[in-house]
Amino acid sequence: MKDKVVFITGAKGGLGSFITRRFLETGATVVGASRSISQHDFPGPNFNALAVDFTKAAAVSGAVQFVITRFGRLDVLVHLLGGFVGGQTVAETDDDAWERMRDLNLTSGFYVLRAAIPYLRQSGRGRIVAIGSLTAVEPHSRLGAYVTFKAALTMLVRTVALENKDAGLTAHVVSPGTMDTPANREAMPNADFSKWIQPKDVVNLVLSLTAERASQVTDVIIPVGGRNV
Repeated sequence: MKDKVVFITGAKGGLGSFITRRFLETGATVVGASRSISQHDFPGPNFNALAVDFTKAAAVSGAVQFVITRFGRLDVLVHLLGGFVGGQTVAETDDDAWERMRDLNLTSGFYVLRAAIPYLRQSGRGRIVAIGSLTAVEPHSRLGAYVTFKAALTMLVRTVALENKDAGLTAHVVSPGTMDTPANREAMPNADFSKWIQPKDVVNLVLSLTAERASQVTDVIIPVGGRNV
């Protein structure tokens, strides 16, 4: 990865922090973007912090242009950004919850894919990995807005994989269940953490999908269920 430029959305999040550190360990040049992030979050010469609101098209386009202007290329996009709202039936779901899930889990992905694909194609070996959700594989009561847009993200990435095979660009979705992160432990203190997915397992999977040896594999949707499956 030492000659690769990697753009990570949601780089400061629960899973994002693990993935960002792992890519930095490989020697890749990493541009880590979140709504709020600084250079001090991941100290090191090959890290570049970029504060971006991924629900705004112009901001996302500007972020990708920053990467190209600064480094002249883009090889890997890891899209981690997302959000969760639950507890309402479809009939009870208000506009705010629907629009928030749409913007965080689908529109943000569309904006960054649209902006990044031309440069990933130029790489000749571009890689895209998006984080979906194991929950969104099937319908779930009181999670309608969340599963709808996470499922739509999967279809969007699969379409990207189909449209860009000719350029050697691969695209995948990794769909984990509940992750063992500090935020999830705080939100669900009474859960059985031993059944949750360890971030390192997802990190290693993402890294393997972006490696050169994975060049002949595209449009793979990988569920990661931990001990709940």
